[in-house]
Amino acid sequence: MPVRIQRYIALLSVVLFLAKMLAWYLTHSVTILTDALESTVNVIAGFLGLFSIILANMPRDTNHPYGHGKAEFLSSAVEGTLILISGVVIIYEAVRHLIVPHELAKLNIGLLIVAACGGINFLAGKYAENKGKKSNSMILVSAGKHLQTDAYSTVAIIIGLALLLLTHNMWVWLDSVVALCFSIIIMITGYKVLRRSISGIMDETDVVLLKEVIDVLQRDRVPQWIDLHNLRVIQYGPLMHVDAHMTLPWYYQVLDADREIHALETLIKTHFKNQVELFIHIDGCMPYQCKLCAMPDCKVRQHAFNKQLVWTKDNVWADAKHGKNDKES
Repeated sequence: MPVRIQRYIALLSVVLFLAKMLAWYLTHSVTILTDALESTVNVIAGFLGLFSIILANMPRDTNHPYGHGKAEFLSSAVEGTLILISGVVIIYEAVRHLIVPHELAKLNIGLLIVAACGGINFLAGKYAENKGKKSNSMILVSAGKHLQTDAYSTVAIIIGLALLLLTHNMWVWLDSVVALCFSIIIMITGYKVLRRSISGIMDETDVVLLKEVIDVLQRDRVPQWIDLHNLRVIQYGPLMHVDAHMTLPWYYQVLDADREIHALETLIKTHFKNQVELFIHIDGCMPYQCKLCAMPDCKVRQHAFNKQLVWTKDNVWADAKHGKNDKES
């Protein structure tokens, strides 16, 4: 599904770029030129995103044991950089035409073409973003947001062109001013896309995803899951990796521990309904954890049960068992 959608986005970007270039050729408007230049980024990002999605969905191999999902981050980083560059080019062109104004022509035709392109961009972007969120595809989400931002910017362009049309080019300088405003919006979008891409490459914690995983485990935890720590959650394309240390009763045999690992794995996979890979390290409980352990009728208990530690994103990331600190008991 993501590959097919991205293929349509790439082809659509070419059609819209050609339409905007036609509008610029007819009107000689620097505002429309900036919109067309921004569309070159859509074209490059569309085909680069298509390649990245195909690569990201390839199965893992001996050279890429964690799969190829990070290709999406690299693609988004390139897209964000291109957006920033296009913003700089737009500023240059706008300032140049502000200093040396030029006559515009056929603004009515240009206005219709730009408005049609804006509407198509918004619908395609909204669809791509929704599908990207459902399939955990960063490329589709980024592409969708980019297309919607392009559509929002088109609204400003339409207003500027409409004013020029109504004033019969008396405010020709407005063409450059609108282009400058448009460039700021583009550069903000580029920064956000680039920032998110770098976060993914650097394995920055996705706080929302981490909290969702913890909430699922906390909601359905069983007494024998005494403790959880060193929890890490990373999403690479469609594959989610979950690493954690789980504390079980020290007297559990291998088959008992294996059963609990599979129960935890089933819980996470059932909730997220996508590809999940778990690496769970098993620890035996320590005497100081008895106060946190809710196991009923434990014959080796050395301390009375006080209360379970509620797992949160602030206490499960550290590589240390809970219970030593009196505040945790």
